[in-house]
This record gives sequence, structure tokens and C-alpha cells, in this order.
Amino acid sequence: MKITAIETQVCHARMRNWIFVKVITDQPGLYGWGEATLEWHTRSVVGAIEDISQLLIGEDPRRIEYLWQMMYRQHFWHGNGIVRGTAISGIDLALWDILGKIHNVPCHELWGGRVRDYIRLYCHLGGGKMEDFYETRADDAHRFGELAQQAVEEGFTAFKSMAVPETMPLEGLRPIRYAEACVKAMRDAVGEDIDIMVDCHARPSPLMGMQFARALEPYGLYFFEEPCWPEAMDGIAAIQAAVSTPIASGERLVGVAAFKDMLEKRAVSVLQPDITHCGGLSEVRRIAALADAYRVALAPHNPQGPVSTAASIELGFATPSYAICESVHSDVPWREEVVSEGFVVEKKGRIVKPNNRPGLGIEINEDVVKKHPFQQEVLQRSFYRDGAVGDW
Repeated sequence: MKITAIETQVCHARMRNWIFVKVITDQPGLYGWGEATLEWHTRSVVGAIEDISQLLIGEDPRRIEYLWQMMYRQHFWHGNGIVRGTAISGIDLALWDILGKIHNVPCHELWGGRVRDYIRLYCHLGGGKMEDFYETRADDAHRFGELAQQAVEEGFTAFKSMAVPETMPLEGLRPIRYAEACVKAMRDAVGEDIDIMVDCHARPSPLMGMQFARALEPYGLYFFEEPCWPEAMDGIAAIQAAVSTPIASGERLVGVAAFKDMLEKRAVSVLQPDITHCGGLSEVRRIAALADAYRVALAPHNPQGPVSTAASIELGFATPSYAICESVHSDVPWREEVVSEGFVVEKKGRIVKPNNRPGLGIEINEDVVKKHPFQQEVLQRSFYRDGAVGDW
């Protein structure tokens, strides 16, 4: 059995171009689907996949760890940069999909079987619609409350918001009070039985992140995400030590070594590797084992396309430290036309029952993908009030 081709299919989904990876074998009808979506770097990732594919053509797709080591270690540069890490991840997902199909079992059965009966989903405010999640003004507390109620009406028991505004390295009380008003509006709208997450998008400095974390602690957040950039890991650790709110981070890290540093510093209570960036299912399983050793919860970053979601769910069913699955469902109105999925989502509670199809349990509709060819992603830029460039 040999790999004969590795294809990429790009599907424009407004804020992102989903990059679907198809690994094809010499066995009739046997192929696997992966995803390597990296917003604003689509052409770079497609090129990286083409570069890496020369290592794999003619190899046995069942030798997943061998092939992962090949992709990561060969040609001098290790695969721990974001572009190459994303390319490796997309191919790795497709290889696991193939292996599940060969053995006619879902991927979670390959990893020891189910450790839970269902997985809970959480949504972005607005269901992932760019305007609602990224462009709702931080001082529009009423709108945050409305979107929170909408999420609950759609069956979710947990949702994430971006209630922390773009913030200069040092500011006064104004952004703190904005964030407090927005989170209070959401808590008042949904009560205490619904879990609320707040994502800072790593916009604040460590100092401002600390102030936001302390100000929002009374609202009982499920977790407080990326209070500052992971380059300031000591700052994240200081914030976690100062508050009881679980701090979450990790979506910008690639490779298990980076997560090792984060865990050793006790920087987070929730680890958020992105399966489509960190090294794929092969590497995220190593990261999950490390998280389990530190008794830290795993909640993978997953705002991408449907293959990423299927991979996260398969991981969750076989991973003890897995806590909850991020999901988007309204980023584009035709999302469900692109994919058929083996798992079932119950609307009440938005809980996922296990996939029974082999591999990742998904099939991409290539005809629909062709209807949405590559377009440059919607430009997003961030500036402070004085015109200086900020962190988006």
C-alpha cells in the first residue's frame, strides 16, 4: 500500500480559506481527509504541503509515526513553525482518517476506545459570524447580552465572547469598565447555569491582562483565554497565580516542547492546542498526555472548518483530560453543504454523540468546495487610539 498523491482543495469561507488535504493511496477508493487552515497564510500553507509531499509519495500511509517524524525532522528545518506545522498537521489528520478506514473503525477506537459518552460543544457569540464575534463594540454591553441569550436559545450551555477591547500596553480604567459591563450583561442575560468564556485574543500586555483577569473574576468565568501573548509566558503564569479563574492558552504554540514549557511554569489551567497547527493528531495526543500528567484540562482551539471539528471530536472521545469542544456553526450559511459527518449533535445542550463511521467519519463534498474557490481573506487590522499598530 502506497501514497500516490497529496492534494489541497481550498474553500473560501469569508474570514478563512479552509484548506482541505486529501491523501490518496494506490488502493481503489482509499483516501483520507485532513485540514490545514491558517487564516491569511493560505498560499504559504498550500506551498508547504506541496514541498512536504515529496517526502511521502510512495510511502506506506499506515506508518503514521514514521511519516510524522519524516515530515517534522527532514530537510534541516524542524516543523515547529506555524506554516510548516500547519502543513504537517493537515497531512497527519488525513493519514489517521486512512488508518481508521483500513481497520473500519472510528479514530477514537484506534486510540483505546471511548472514555466518555458525549462531548459538549461551546459556540462563539453569533455562532462564528465574523461581525458578531469580532466586530461587536466592546462598549456595547446590551449587544453582548442579546447574543448570549441567542446562544442559549440555540441550545448551547457554554459560549465564548471577545468582551475585552483592544488595549494599549498601559491604560486607565476605561477598558476595564467596558469589559466588566459586557460580562455583567452576559451573566445577567443567561444566569449562573451557563458557562461563559472570555477571549482576550492576546491583545493585552501582561499588566493589563492581570487587571482584566482580576476585574472579571467575580463573574465566574469558565475560563479566561489568552490574557497576553505566549511569548510572555511568565506573565500568563503570574496571572494564573493571582486569580482563581482558569486561564487558557496554547493556540499559538506548535510542538510538544512549547507546551512543556507552559505546563512547567504552571501558566494555565486549560491547554488549547490547535490540532490543525500544533502537529496534527499525532502531536496533540502527546500534548494531551502531558496535560494529563499536570492535571490540566484540554480544550482544543477549533474555529476552523469541519475536518478540524471532526478531528477534535475524535480526540475528545479517547482523551481523559479533554473538557469541551469549540465549534462554529454560522460563519457561512452553506457550511453544512460542504461536509457529511458521522457524529450526531443533539440540539438540547449541544452535545455530540460518538461517530460510528470509520476514520474521522467525514466526507467532503468536492463539488460544493469548487463553488467557493480561493479569495483573499477579509482584511482585519488593529490600531490603538493614537494610531499605533495593535494586536488583532
